[in-house]
Amino acid sequence: MGERSLLTRALWFLFVGWWLTPLLVNVAWLLGITVVLLPISVKLINLVPTALTLKTPQSTVDPESARSQHNLLVRAAYFVFVGWWLSFIWANVANLFAVTVIGLPIAIWMLHRLPFVLSLYRYDG
Repeated sequence: MGERSLLTRALWFLFVGWWLTPLLVNVAWLLGITVVLLPISVKLINLVPTALTLKTPQSTVDPESARSQHNLLVRAAYFVFVGWWLSFIWANVANLFAVTVIGLPIAIWMLHRLPFVLSLYRYDG
C-alpha cells in the first residue's frame, strides 16, 4: 500500500490514533513483563507510529540504514536495563501531551521515536 495522504492520516489520528495508541502501548508493556510474550510486545511497540498516524515503514531495506542499527547485544542490554521502563514513561508522557493542542506535535514526535527508546531500533518510516 502506498503512502497515505496527510488528510487521511490526520483523520485517522483524530478518530482512532489518539485513543488506540495509549491502549497499544500499555498492552505491549504488560505483555513485555513476561519473557514468553516479549517478542509480541516489541512488535506492538514497533507498530506505534502506524497506530498513531498510519505512518508506514519503508518497504525496501536500505543497506545503509541496516548498517546504522546498533549491535543486537547492545540493543538487548539497553532494553533490559533502560528501554523497558523508559519506554513506558516516554509513551505515557507523550500520550498526555497528545490530549492538548499545544503538546500534540511533541507527542507525535515522541511516539514516532518510541521503538528507538524501547530497544534502540531505528524506525525508517
